[in-house]
Amino acid sequence: QAQLVESGGGLVQPGGSLRLSCAASGLALEYYAIAWFRQAPGKEREAVSCVESTDGSTYYEEPVKGRFTISRDSAKNTVYLHMSSLKPEDTAVYFCAVDWYCTGYAVSGWGEHPGQGTQVVVSS
Repeated sequence: QAQLVESGGGLVQPGGSLRLSCAASGLALEYYAIAWFRQAPGKEREAVSCVESTDGSTYYEEPVKGRFTISRDSAKNTVYLHMSSLKPEDTAVYFCAVDWYCTGYAVSGWGEHPGQGTQVVVSS
């Protein structure tokens, strides 16, 4: 059974950094596009970033451009989200999901096998 498990969240001060991991079992991530999403309390799911399986192209939503970097390690069947210059508004549960292509990843309904997520709190 396919499963994605996120980890690496925690409490960090504004301006700090974190690296989130999305580890897969039951499916080979190298064949899928993988996206990160976040959801803050009382808010809708928000797309963060996506990486293609075909050519490794990456996409970032405007609020995180220049601060977050998505990467994949096929040997470990894991995708990472490197987050730096964190802001209080980055506070949310972060989770990953897969699909065949990144196209439309920022649209509601994209993605399969979303994990339970990992909590990120940015606060002083």
